[in-house]
Amino acid sequence: MAELKTRLQNDLTVAMKARETVTAGALRMALTAVTNEEVSGKQARELSDDEVVKVLSREAKKRKEAAEAFDGAGRAEKAELERQELAVLEAYLPAQLDDAELASIVDKAVEAVAAQLGETPGPKQMGQVMKAVNAEVAGRAEGGRVAAAVKARLTS
Repeated sequence: MAELKTRLQNDLTVAMKARETVTAGALRMALTAVTNEEVSGKQARELSDDEVVKVLSREAKKRKEAAEAFDGAGRAEKAELERQELAVLEAYLPAQLDDAELASIVDKAVEAVAAQLGETPGPKQMGQVMKAVNAEVAGRAEGGRVAAAVKARLTS
């Protein structure tokens, strides 16, 4: 079993014993999402730690979007609950890259694609650059941030 999944299960037990309802609820939701991912498809399988991180990232994004939606609807108490659950999930995710680190990774990917093509890539080669950057970033930056950084680099 993936180490991260085991850690989530152990932390859920601790949170339940300590009667931390928000933490327990967030961890239950995360474990349910992991289990659903494991049994989706034609055959059940064990997820690796990287796959569990992807599931947790997806769930964190859902919490962030839900908090924004609740704020927009004037439901501050629900938005705060979503933010608390997001904070619980973020404890299990890798640290996010800052803008300078992301720019450095994008520059390296542009150089690598330029070496492959024999010319400086432009906006038409954004997919190739994104593929190289996403392989390096691996969940440490949101896709929107990555795409914006790549687009800015290719159009400058």
